[in-house]
Amino acid sequence: MKRYFITGLLIWVPLGITAWALKFLISTMDQSLLLLPAGLHPEALVGIYVPGMGVVLTLLVVFLTGLLTTNIIGQRLVIFWEGVLWRIPVVKSIYYGVKQVSDTLFSSQGEAFRKALLVQYPRKGSWTIAFMTGHPGGDVVNHLKGEYVSVYVPTTPNPTSGFFLMMPKSDVIELDMSVDAALKYIISMGVVVPGNGKKHPSPSQAVLLHGTGSVTPASSDKP
Repeated sequence: MKRYFITGLLIWVPLGITAWALKFLISTMDQSLLLLPAGLHPEALVGIYVPGMGVVLTLLVVFLTGLLTTNIIGQRLVIFWEGVLWRIPVVKSIYYGVKQVSDTLFSSQGEAFRKALLVQYPRKGSWTIAFMTGHPGGDVVNHLKGEYVSVYVPTTPNPTSGFFLMMPKSDVIELDMSVDAALKYIISMGVVVPGNGKKHPSPSQAVLLHGTGSVTPASSDKP
């Protein structure tokens, strides 16, 4: 009896959470319909509420915005608009902070969240998965000796919160694991185990892991 109940939960809980997330996303994007005159709302045109029309409108607005801002006139409008926002004290701090983060995350040339790493945190001997976000910059590099990388250590099961650390590059191990697989591993608290990667650790990494009992480097056979 208990086994059947748990099996049913394993089927319905993911479906329920997925349906709830989609409903929340669609209802939020449907708020974009408020930008249209009341006479152009789906309820006024067809007589009934049609969920998801706001999603189509939102995607269309995003696409047209990208299309318009790729030409010279559009870029000048963006520069003008950002100049206006720069003159508003509180708004400029929020806008430019979010803009810098989004430009870093969505840039095709950026390194942010392109690599999954294995790091020792919160103490030596304890290992967790982190994501490479770049390299230290500004006056910070004047106080760091050697080569460092910037990493983001997410929390479980909510990876949107976490800790930003600057660690020596020699102390991090790049994993042969996609970012999606690493996120699933983190969110599931280690339950959803990703497949083995194809890369083999370098000798230095093997020695480092050997000290924690995780990996034992292969020993050569003596004649």
